[in-house]
Amino acid sequence: NIIKQYYMERKRIYLCLSHMSEDGAEQRYVKEAFDTNWVVPLGPNVNGFEKDLEGFIGHDMRVVVLSSCAAALHLALLLLGVGKDDEVLCQTFSFCASTNPVVYCGAKPVFIDSEPDTWNMDPVLLECAIQDRLAKNGRLPKAIIVVDLYGMPAKWNALMAISQKYGIPIVEDAANALGSFYDGKPCGTFGTIRTFSFNGNKIITTSGGGALVCNDSEIKTKAIFLATQAREKAPYYQHEAVGFNYRMSNICAGIGRGQMTVLNDYVARHKKVHDLYKKLLKDVEGIKVHDNFNDLYDSNFWLTTITVDPEIRIKGQNTTAIDGEPNPNIEALRVYMDAAGIEARPVWKPMHKQPVYKNSPAYMNGVSEAIFKVGMCLPAGPYVSDEDVCYIVEMIKRAVV
Repeated sequence: NIIKQYYMERKRIYLCLSHMSEDGAEQRYVKEAFDTNWVVPLGPNVNGFEKDLEGFIGHDMRVVVLSSCAAALHLALLLLGVGKDDEVLCQTFSFCASTNPVVYCGAKPVFIDSEPDTWNMDPVLLECAIQDRLAKNGRLPKAIIVVDLYGMPAKWNALMAISQKYGIPIVEDAANALGSFYDGKPCGTFGTIRTFSFNGNKIITTSGGGALVCNDSEIKTKAIFLATQAREKAPYYQHEAVGFNYRMSNICAGIGRGQMTVLNDYVARHKKVHDLYKKLLKDVEGIKVHDNFNDLYDSNFWLTTITVDPEIRIKGQNTTAIDGEPNPNIEALRVYMDAAGIEARPVWKPMHKQPVYKNSPAYMNGVSEAIFKVGMCLPAGPYVSDEDVCYIVEMIKRAVV
């Protein structure tokens, strides 16, 4: 009946849509911004949103809300002194926004592959890369960018130990991981500086936006200074450094304040959707749901990800594998689901395989390339109902030959 109903109604299920709170909290904060004429990149909503985030991840944290997570990463690198020709060790298995800010600084990315448990940066390869870069260059890399991919926490105990051993600061890219925890500690609190994303498809949204998180009031002050065009304290416009227009508007921050009222509910919904996928796909041959590695990990499951055994065949699959691209069954499954009104996507293509970064140094073990060939993201979030999940799983079952 569910399948018949979906075919008749042709309801499209999107990968991860933003969802406003039921009681209209976002509209109230935005209306307040208009009513008081606070429509600029400062104001009560900006201050309130920062305090709300500090309350969620830890009152000892200092938060600066910004125009994007990429802006936050850029500022984080600048605050750590990253500059021309420095090297920054980057997780290859991620979206380009985790790497591009390195180039904004005039620095050079060096890519590190993943480990198979969490799909995040491999601590063993990280240490090998540090030692090799030191031997080759006579100096250490300037920073490390680690991503909590799809909301899954990285192996933070091991990564932080390496950071401390060599004195190289870590920037945590927790763009996907608001509401995720590692060993009881919130993601967005590891490393020296951390970042979040509030893009339209994240756990909560400000339509676009991001945040920089630190423990030091002085770093927060410097971040705000750089994010507001580096304007000096003078009655006229005085600039002694190059700054950026990176601050979040009071209107967008109002949306964020409203979203904070439902953050816990949204995280719970993402987890429930994931658990339902896991239950329904448990006995489907060739399909595996990526899950928490052990009890240290508590992912928000921003997106549920699966791997598809390359040996199984999908309806419509009529091509052979091409080196460096996903297995044909991933594209066949995506097309099949798209025709059924379901948006699904391949996982991120590793950065070291992107043409723009083809000449960058890379320390590989084959994990990210292997996952890219067989990985897929399934719809998640408050707009995805239990019935939607049942329909999606049924379409996956029907697609498998």
